[in-house]
Amino acid sequence: MDRYYSRLSALKCSNVKLLTICSLFTRQLIRKGYSMKKKWLLLSAFFAMAAVLAGCENPLMVLDPKGPNAETLSDTIIMSIIVMCGILFVVYVLYAYMLVKYRASKMGEDYEPPHVHGSTKLEIIWTIIPIIIVVFLSVITVQSTKEVESKPLGYEDQEPLVIYAASSNWKWHFSYPEEGIETVNYVNMPVDRPVEFRLYSYGPITSFWIPQLAGQKYAMSAHVTKIHLAADVPGSYMGRNSNFNGAGYAQMEFEAQAMTAADYDEWVNDVKNTAPELTESEFDELLETDFVGRQSYSSTHLEFKPAPEGHHHGTPTAAEEDSAEEEMETAPSSDADHFHHQEAEE
Repeated sequence: MDRYYSRLSALKCSNVKLLTICSLFTRQLIRKGYSMKKKWLLLSAFFAMAAVLAGCENPLMVLDPKGPNAETLSDTIIMSIIVMCGILFVVYVLYAYMLVKYRASKMGEDYEPPHVHGSTKLEIIWTIIPIIIVVFLSVITVQSTKEVESKPLGYEDQEPLVIYAASSNWKWHFSYPEEGIETVNYVNMPVDRPVEFRLYSYGPITSFWIPQLAGQKYAMSAHVTKIHLAADVPGSYMGRNSNFNGAGYAQMEFEAQAMTAADYDEWVNDVKNTAPELTESEFDELLETDFVGRQSYSSTHLEFKPAPEGHHHGTPTAAEEDSAEEEMETAPSSDADHFHHQEAEE
């Protein structure tokens, strides 16, 4: 059996590999002829270890925030877990109490317990308590949602860095209109400065998520959504598409690099001076290509394919409204008008 432990230590932790080891371990137990009780005890211990180790490559990053908005979400999650544990504790204590107090007695088979009316006081109590819990969690949720949908706390007086994040099968395009550059499958940002990501999609709906910096938000076609965040600590953070939307979903990951302002300015200048310009034909080719590596450009696709800002759930832009009004003014209003309109044209 030692060779199976050696295989486990030699492999990197992942769910697939751990399940393989669990399968090998189970087969070994069967061959050794362990009793059913021992077998279940060993399997329970092994699966508990597997569940803990399964997160060694991807720890609970939402509980390791590196920015104010992510910290708000982390605090909300922890508070919800504490409330849940408190509820479970009370329920299990009452459950054990009821089992002991009202366990089977030695009364005769013909014994019939007295019929009593339920306690109005208890009914009021166990009705009010859930209402209080729901109201409490609702207030916390509304407050935290308002915070993360606004500029990060402590950065209200700063102008945010605007980055357009567009998804396509199966990649991310990051456009910096302020700097006039664009990247693919990685994004850099300065620390101690608010960042406003404007999200949209050239394909199916995706979900933009950097767990250690902010929550997730959907990116959709013909519609721009916004997500606010800031990084307090320089470092490399994993970002991904958290919405299952097709075959390449698992590969839609990107690196979010938070760096000092000086390093950020140096990187921007380097991209401007060394990276090629992004042409419309090359961008169209990028959209058609399923998988690409990291790329940098000294111009953005916003110049020839601007973001669909103003298209909120089918709402037309001002220009489209003006165009529609002009068409209505010139369009014939009836069959007779249409006939006269044709005659005038002839």
